Amino acid sequence: MLLWLLPKMAALLMRVWFATCRVRLHRPENFIAPGEEKSRPQLASFWHYSIIFVLYQMRHYRATAMVSASGDGEYLARLASELGYDIARGSSHKKGVAALKGLLKAVKKGRSCALVADGSQGPALVAQPGVLLLSARSGDPIVPLVWSASRYFTVHSWDRMAFPLPFSRVEFFFGEPLVIPPDVKGDELEMWRLELESRLLSIYAEAWNIFDKSKHYE
Repeated sequence: MLLWLLPKMAALLMRVWFATCRVRLHRPENFIAPGEEKSRPQLASFWHYSIIFVLYQMRHYRATAMVSASGDGEYLARLASELGYDIARGSSHKKGVAALKGLLKAVKKGRSCALVADGSQGPALVAQPGVLLLSARSGDPIVPLVWSASRYFTVHSWDRMAFPLPFSRVEFFFGEPLVIPPDVKGDELEMWRLELESRLLSIYAEAWNIFDKSKHYE
């Protein structure tokens, strides 16, 4: 009963709570909305701390979200489904290959995808290779996403998950798209992993510097 009820209540709360926030978009042209001219599937990549507000902010895009195959991930999967996302279950630790195949099927159908950059278990703010492999296989661009807020609270979890407070100001950044060459592997894959990590950390610093912070958990 809780597994059915809690995600529905959380989705409703998110819609009411986050609707009070004033969101300013930075470089939104980097993410082409479905139906726009020259639109194509895009791979949204973001740090785990930001996942709840990202799911809310991007809910109007047609997307498939990769969610951990763990028991706790079931709640997040159902919450994302309540917000309109299709779901692919898996992680680097469990069912990762199956999830990647599911995401490849999604992009072939024209759907964008959402993947957490630092994975379901971290370490925090360290990029994992999953989204790179998806871009290499599909040819679709990775778009880094980061947000910061004037007022927020964090959870004492490994990622210090954050939530904007009601009526706060949110700065939402779309990074420059990054396309990974096909058949990338080994040292070349590591080079692109570091590039994605660098881009995410760069806009992460840009976003939080607006509020005179270097990290969201200071």
